[in-house]
Amino acid sequence: MTIKIFNTINKKKEIFEPVNRDKVYMYVCGPTVYSHPHIGNARAAMVPDILFRVLKKKYKDVIYIRNITDVDDKISDAAYKENKTVYDISNKYIDIYQNNMSSLNILDPTHQPRVTDNMSAIIKTIAKIIENGSAYLSEGHVIFDTSKYNNYGELSKRSLDDMIDGARVDIASYKKSPRDFILWKPSTDKQPGWDSPWGLGRPGWHIECTSMIKNIIGDDSTLDIHGGGNDLIFPHHENEIAQGSCMSSAKYCNYWFHNGIVLVNKKKMSKSLGNVILVDDLLKNHDSGTIRLALLSAHYRQPLNWSDSTIKDAGNLLKKFKSIAKSDVNIDLSKDLENDITDILSDDLNTPEAIKFLSSLAKSAKHNKEDFAKLVLSAKFIGLNLQHDDKSILNTNIDVKLIERLIQERLEARQEGNYEKADKIREKLLSMKIYIKDLEGTTVWDYNPD
Repeated sequence: MTIKIFNTINKKKEIFEPVNRDKVYMYVCGPTVYSHPHIGNARAAMVPDILFRVLKKKYKDVIYIRNITDVDDKISDAAYKENKTVYDISNKYIDIYQNNMSSLNILDPTHQPRVTDNMSAIIKTIAKIIENGSAYLSEGHVIFDTSKYNNYGELSKRSLDDMIDGARVDIASYKKSPRDFILWKPSTDKQPGWDSPWGLGRPGWHIECTSMIKNIIGDDSTLDIHGGGNDLIFPHHENEIAQGSCMSSAKYCNYWFHNGIVLVNKKKMSKSLGNVILVDDLLKNHDSGTIRLALLSAHYRQPLNWSDSTIKDAGNLLKKFKSIAKSDVNIDLSKDLENDITDILSDDLNTPEAIKFLSSLAKSAKHNKEDFAKLVLSAKFIGLNLQHDDKSILNTNIDVKLIERLIQERLEARQEGNYEKADKIREKLLSMKIYIKDLEGTTVWDYNPD
């Protein structure tokens, strides 16, 4: 299986080859936790989730890192408005984010570092950049000197004027150039702050990601894949490359991938327009699988236009798949039959084509055992469970991971001939309103509170 990724830095689709044959390191910029996640945040997590699933299919060890930014002026502003501490705010929205992503069946990353847990690593990284002559101190700030990095702009392909205009910061007195950016800034008594060689302060946005990456993969190691929304290309990812390249001789990252934004009725989401769609609100009214299918309906590099028809079409398609999957077809679902869909997704995460593939299987699955198996397994591979009603468990205390573990324990007991244990597990599942059905080679389940 050959995996191809559109590499933003080279502006072309390339065959993916990791630095180490059996180990892949992937980093994706995670949430800044000051408010409820919206569908744009969900898409930014959904795209790397698909890539994570594809990579795990081929490589023995895939290390997926998704950070949490829990130090930010937006968090401080939210804390002030709600009369709470920044830690209260960040912990609150971390929990909401985690629950939302789990509801959408987005896999947990291997590592999920928080900025506040990595302050010593951040200070160490800044010190190394200063030592290498690529940063300067000015008015209590530590500033990265972009003139020290000759390839600045290689990711965004922006001109000098564009970079200055796109930096989104005022030309401050403490900067030599408007392109230069903050690594460390002083904190007041009312702002979160940490002791450092440069005084009480907090890190700049860009240095956080670089430090957390290097803290996990090693200062002199190269990251295989770095992802995020295309709004992060400049200045965030551009600045990551610059500072990362100036603190180590190792290449910062080999492959960059970026997902397009989510539009609502062809308009950019904004509070001023009142068109921000929260994941929480969607989960109240829609099957989580429907939301997932809708988010995968457009190619990740293209904008996703969210509308009533987007979620309606996804819901109708999922109902069709589920109605077929409930058929009493006696087949061996333990076979590895999902190669077709992995091949499709291996070509730059072509989810629209993958959905077309599922639709084609649905046409023949009722009369073809192999296609039935392919439909169920392929849907499972992209995170769609056709064996139970996601919406029915949304507002319950049902622990899906516990259910899956009990089912696995029952299967193992049956294989060992311990039918007494298997029967007890079935009874426990029934007490939880979980109804199971044994097909050849696998067990499917459904939740029915009635």
